[in-house]
Amino acid sequence: MNEPKSASKPFAIPKQMVMEAFRKVRANKGGPGVDGCGIEEFEADLRNRLYVTWNRMSSGSYFPPPVKLVEIPKAHGEGVRGLGVPTVADRVAQTVVAIELEKSVEPMFHPSSYGYRPGRSPEQAVAASRERCFTHPWVLDCDIQGFFDNVPHDLIVKAVEANTSEPWVVLYVKRWLQAPVQHPDGTLEHPDRGTPQGSAISPLLANMFMHYAFDAWMEREFPTVAFERYCDDFVVHCFSEKQARYLRRRIEDRLGECGLRLHPDKTRIVFCQQDGREGSYEHTSFTFLGFTFRKRAAKGPEGAMFNGFLPAVSNDAMRKMSQTLHSWRLHRQTTRSLNDLATWVNRIVSGWINYYGRFYPSELIPLLRRINAYIVRWAQKKYKRLRSFKRADAWWRGITSRDPLLFTHWQHTTGYWMTG
Repeated sequence: MNEPKSASKPFAIPKQMVMEAFRKVRANKGGPGVDGCGIEEFEADLRNRLYVTWNRMSSGSYFPPPVKLVEIPKAHGEGVRGLGVPTVADRVAQTVVAIELEKSVEPMFHPSSYGYRPGRSPEQAVAASRERCFTHPWVLDCDIQGFFDNVPHDLIVKAVEANTSEPWVVLYVKRWLQAPVQHPDGTLEHPDRGTPQGSAISPLLANMFMHYAFDAWMEREFPTVAFERYCDDFVVHCFSEKQARYLRRRIEDRLGECGLRLHPDKTRIVFCQQDGREGSYEHTSFTFLGFTFRKRAAKGPEGAMFNGFLPAVSNDAMRKMSQTLHSWRLHRQTTRSLNDLATWVNRIVSGWINYYGRFYPSELIPLLRRINAYIVRWAQKKYKRLRSFKRADAWWRGITSRDPLLFTHWQHTTGYWMTG
């Protein structure tokens, strides 16, 4: 990325920022865009490709190619959602702008905003929500209808303009918002609103929009009301049903002013049942970031049992993990050694345990038992001498005793493959 000394550019974009952006893109992985160029192919000619990206951005001549639309099935057979896949070069360019923009907007973001922010995580949002459900009997569970498809371009640009003095940042955000979307059949769509879910810049733009549309508004209008927001997904904690209903009306009006609306069926008022809270309500559970909050039995610090309103892995998340596990056909991977099988399984299952095992981990036990059963079936298919139950059980007891850390999930189950 060597530039002739005589060249002058209208925009001063540091070359090292482009390299930093590529490192982030490479770490996030992702598939090729409309040009079919993947990360490995891009990296094979890295110096030249990054120079071209920097040169065009610095001169103001960078125009994003179409975003490839990939259709992902929604939960419960509710149709599909579109995931936008920019080219690798476009992801690098978007990340350059995100790095620059994040410098000014990150310090202003609300402490209850957790999505796609450095040092913030969904686990922190779930933990904060759990603590507040102990003290707030009611929750307003909010769902914005088609957020990424409907967010107004003019308000996004207005938010960007308010938080940068760099004209190239505004210029390229406008171009990305106007970039065509290429559908699976090859047709191009020129959107007049929305931002592709899946692009490198979209999470930051979404956070900026929601900061002004919701976070700052809540802090101004209802400074004592607690909430947690993860991008466009948020829950609001209330002391009474009356307060929840009032806040729902106010939030609906506020989002309407910003070109959005709450989903009429998925936005719910929830009663947080636990010991000391008598009565019931139409909705007594809600799901937030893959965890379902509801009344559950738990053990207190001194060993006494109590009923609390607690999060645990949701049914939808369990269903997706079960489908993934089934698709592996572990028992048929007989060409692999046991160590190879463990490496393959641990790569995915460790992530499941680290995330969903953070709260009420016992809910994961049935899934982990299924993995154990698959491993024994694998051994029985690979070794004919283990076809009998007695010999398979002896093999299982032996391997789990000799190498109890071989599979990550063995730390969370007992040594018996039939009972977990």
